[in-house]
Amino acid sequence: MRARGTGGEDAAVETGGLPGPAGHRVPAVRRRRAARTSGPPVRILLLHGLAGSTSVWRAYDRLAPDGVETWEALLPWGAEGDPGWSLHDDPADHVERALDGVPGGADLVVVHSFTAGPALEALARRDPGRGPRAAVVVAPFHRRSPEDFTWDDALYYLGGFHRILEEGLRIGAGDRITPELRSAMALRVRDRIGPYGWQQFFDVYLRSPWLDVDALRLPVLVVAGADDFAAPPDDARALALALPDGRLQLMENCGHFAMAEQPQLFADAVNGLLGEVFPRLGPGTAPPARAVS
Repeated sequence: MRARGTGGEDAAVETGGLPGPAGHRVPAVRRRRAARTSGPPVRILLLHGLAGSTSVWRAYDRLAPDGVETWEALLPWGAEGDPGWSLHDDPADHVERALDGVPGGADLVVVHSFTAGPALEALARRDPGRGPRAAVVVAPFHRRSPEDFTWDDALYYLGGFHRILEEGLRIGAGDRITPELRSAMALRVRDRIGPYGWQQFFDVYLRSPWLDVDALRLPVLVVAGADDFAAPPDDARALALALPDGRLQLMENCGHFAMAEQPQLFADAVNGLLGEVFPRLGPGTAPPARAVS
C-alpha cells in the first residue's frame, strides 16, 4: 500500500492489484475520501461500468455521511484501462480482487451498469463472513430467463452500443462538447473496446439468468432510471424481485447514470440503506423502497 498526493482533501491510498510493467504492481483500489469522524469508518467500494470513469462518483463523495470512507476500484475496463483484458479475463475475478484490496474490507459495494453482473456473481460465490454487508446496484443488465433474450436484443446492443457510450460522454461533459464531437468520440471509444469487449458485455448479460440469487443473503438496493434506454428499468425490477432482500428505487427524469443525473436522490437512497445496516452512522435521509411488482 502506498500514499499518493492527489491535490484534494485526502491522500489517495492504492493497494492490491496485479503485477504490471517493469515489476510495478497495478493497484486494485484507491481511496477517494477519508471518513470525517473518529472511530471505525464504513468503507464503501465504488465500481464503475464498461468504459466508465470514476468521476461519476464525485457527487456522492460530497453527500456521503461523515462516517463513510469511499474507495474506487481501478478496473481494466475503465476509460483509461487496458483493452486487452477482454481477451482472456473473467470480470468477476477483478471485482473479487477489488473487494479484497480495501484495507479492513468493504462494508458496502456500489456498482454500476456492466459491472453489476460480475459484482453480483462475485458476491454470490463469496463467504458471507468476508463482507460486504450490503450492496447498491445501479442500472443493471439482468434477465430472469434465457427465453427473455431474442435476436432483436443482440441487434439492439450491437448496433446501438455507441449510443450508451455517447450518453456517458454527455453526462460527463455536458455542453462542453458538441453533439457531433460527442458522437465521434463515442465511436472511438467503441472501437477501443473492440468486438471482444462488446462480447464480454453481452456474455455477462446472457448469463444473468443463472445468477445464484439465493446466495445473495444481504440487503441489495437496485437503482434504476425511468428513462434508461440502455438498461431497461424492467431488468432492475426483475432483479430486485428475485433477490432475497432486494429493494427497488426507480428514479423519474433519470437515465443510465443516476448517481450523476439525480445525485441528491441517489445519495438519499444509498444513505437510507447505510442508516439501516450501519446504525452508528445515524438515521438515513430516506429509507430505500421495497421492490414492487
